[in-house]
Amino acid sequence: MSTVLESPAILETAPQTAPDLPDWFAGRQQSAWERFLATPGPTRKDETWRFSSLKQLDFSGYLADVPVPRDTGSLIVRSKGLLDPVARFIFVNDTLIEIDSKLPTEVICLPLAEALILHSDLVRDHFMREDTRLGSAKWAALHEARVSNGLFVHVPAGVEVDGTIEVFHWLAGDHAAIFPHTLIVTGANSKVRVIDYFQSANDSDQGLCIAFNDLCAGPGSKLDYLAIQAFNEMTKVIQINETGVDKDASATGFILNTGAAWARNEAMSRLTGEGSRSDMLSVSVPGRTQEYDQRTFQHHVSSGAYSDLLYKNSLYDKSRTIFSGLIFVDEGAHRTDAYQTCRNLFMSEDAEANSMPGLEINADDVKCSHGSTSAQISDEEIFYLQARGIDPARARQLIARGFSVEVIERLGDEKVEEIVLRYLDEKFSRINGGEV
Repeated sequence: MSTVLESPAILETAPQTAPDLPDWFAGRQQSAWERFLATPGPTRKDETWRFSSLKQLDFSGYLADVPVPRDTGSLIVRSKGLLDPVARFIFVNDTLIEIDSKLPTEVICLPLAEALILHSDLVRDHFMREDTRLGSAKWAALHEARVSNGLFVHVPAGVEVDGTIEVFHWLAGDHAAIFPHTLIVTGANSKVRVIDYFQSANDSDQGLCIAFNDLCAGPGSKLDYLAIQAFNEMTKVIQINETGVDKDASATGFILNTGAAWARNEAMSRLTGEGSRSDMLSVSVPGRTQEYDQRTFQHHVSSGAYSDLLYKNSLYDKSRTIFSGLIFVDEGAHRTDAYQTCRNLFMSEDAEANSMPGLEINADDVKCSHGSTSAQISDEEIFYLQARGIDPARARQLIARGFSVEVIERLGDEKVEEIVLRYLDEKFSRINGGEV
């Protein structure tokens, strides 16, 4: 661990941009660092942090640029996703250690550090264009100041990627901090799917991940993005998503939360073109004292757009969830069709769920609905399964799994759904084994 102690503390040392990166990026990082220092942290009076555990925002002692462990072979072996992805990238502490790609030559799919050099103007046109508005502006600035790598994907007009791009982000070393960035741009009438996996090298090291993804869906394109968050329960996570959906385009964003001691997800979808569609999906299974804090914003800028949000939480032990979502319809965004649903299933009487769905409509001829439900498993459901020879613990797990499947089935790809269910079943197995 001696090398870890030599790494700079993320809150105390100004970041140093690599000398081979473009001047515009170095300028952005310096400005972001100054903005981070000048931006006050949230308080209990901030609506975007209502019900949040602000003590989780103590990031002192976390270290940037923690060296990659000498033996990465085991992490490569553990990077198991689809049997035959069209491309696979493996990062450890934001350092690329392996790449395998069968993508068409016209598709640009590179580590962000390379893309900044080889496709500087293209990255600049799409990198963190929108202001973060769901509460984590300070931490978005810290991400921008310290980001060194991630994935850049550009699919040109008319090209459909047949298969899935997988990216594994491993966090290794006690008090290590990583800042992965995913930037995906689709041209007109193109198609792509990307899965980000977030995992810890072991179960004991404390870690911090502040991740950001920019999703830019061009006219008529289809962009699917999945984030599978399965860090150890000593890790804190902030994940910020900014999605822009152009005319007749479709964007699906999915988040699975099974790991981390504390996770904050902020997802904003801007529907900027007529006929655009946004599906915002999430499944979370917190246990013990885990806390998942999710904030969403469905911004209907253009008329004739559709958005649908479905978040489901199965809460065990003394876990907590917070959901705050807003559908915002601009003036002139007529014929908006928007839905927002958060459902909580209590697996324990000690769990806590806070839900705050909302609407703000400034146009006519719209269809919008929002709602939240919370419930426990009924005795009748347990009795029904027991009568068929299933013990109560297994019965409860089956009900919770079925509760989550409704969301997962909307991913529309059996192989991808199987991967998500594998991570979900691993979490249920740990719960039943007494590890969670």
